[in-house]
Amino acid sequence: MDSIKNIYRIGNGPSSSHTMGPKRAAEMFLEKNAPAARFEVTLYGSLAATGQGHMTDKAILNVLEPVAPTRIVWEPKVFLSFHPNGMLFKAFDAKGTVSDEWTIFSIGGGALANEEYNESMESQVYGMNTIREIQDWCEKTGHSYWEYVEECEGSDIWDYLREVWSTMERAVQNGLEAEGVLPGGLGLRRKASDYLIRAKGFSSSIKSRGMVYAYALAVSEENAGGGQIVTAPTCGSCGVLPAVLYHLRETREFRDSRILRAIATAGLFGNVVRTNASISGAQVGCQGEVGVACAMAAAASSQLFGGTPLQIEYAAEMGLEHHLGLTCDPVCGLVQIPCIERNAFAAARALDANTFANFSDGRHRVSFDKVVEVMKQTGNDLPSLYKETAEGGLAKYM
Repeated sequence: MDSIKNIYRIGNGPSSSHTMGPKRAAEMFLEKNAPAARFEVTLYGSLAATGQGHMTDKAILNVLEPVAPTRIVWEPKVFLSFHPNGMLFKAFDAKGTVSDEWTIFSIGGGALANEEYNESMESQVYGMNTIREIQDWCEKTGHSYWEYVEECEGSDIWDYLREVWSTMERAVQNGLEAEGVLPGGLGLRRKASDYLIRAKGFSSSIKSRGMVYAYALAVSEENAGGGQIVTAPTCGSCGVLPAVLYHLRETREFRDSRILRAIATAGLFGNVVRTNASISGAQVGCQGEVGVACAMAAAASSQLFGGTPLQIEYAAEMGLEHHLGLTCDPVCGLVQIPCIERNAFAAARALDANTFANFSDGRHRVSFDKVVEVMKQTGNDLPSLYKETAEGGLAKYM
């Protein structure tokens, strides 16, 4: 597995696979072809089907057009075999001859890959690729998951995770202060500040749950508005982990050092899914985005509450298992309906998974690794209309 830095990418929404990835691809292509007279970029499959809603064209044009005229070609019905999010970049010289071309895929979380190149496999940081292996190491050595992260990544990882946590905090705070209608044409108003105010009017468990909703909405709305967020593991699911961590920090007064360790553990679980299955909604549906985010947040919260490696794994397993089969059906191709609400519900479910797991001794029948395997197969079995193409599910009937 590569670094968890690639699970936690800091950038602007609304989509890691449709915005961050294409922008980075455009930057890489431009670096090789700066003298080009013009560019042409063909978007395929899911990337083309919901690219306009996700502002894929703007992300690419903002990079290439200042250098040379750029044409975007949309091919939503053409799915290349490597991945549903395909892009073909072409550079032309002054005579109109193709001087260079490059086919690349945005595989989720802002990462890029093709048949010869895969960012997720570029640098192998971890020697183990499954939670079972890592769990055995924890039991043998007495260490926890975050300590395995530190051993493999080095102490410098804490500086990066500190920046990740700081960005997450700002996203919550900015989202709580912002009001108005989100861009895209759905007329969807921001709700986070209203939920925060209403939550404060209740007491006990209802107040607690309302605050979690408010924090998740805040980050997800920031993402939908193009604000700065952290993929965890994607833009579309970026509200889950920050909401849980922010809530626990506010209510339980956990020190930042403990929060960072929880983020490391969460990143490890997300990385296992990214390595052995997928975090791309276009490839496996929303189970790979919100489902994985829920698993990450459940693992983080279980660790914060003193969970054993067995209990942490159990919490993460439940977070993912109970999202199996979740479709990716964004209305109008926007990361708004049902994406924003899903983040709020998944944050609450992560806390429930932690509570359930910490009531147990951590032993259970279905392992996290098995659920990852099932999620991958389920994603393969889902028709393409339920995988970020906005052709099925809620997207079709609204």
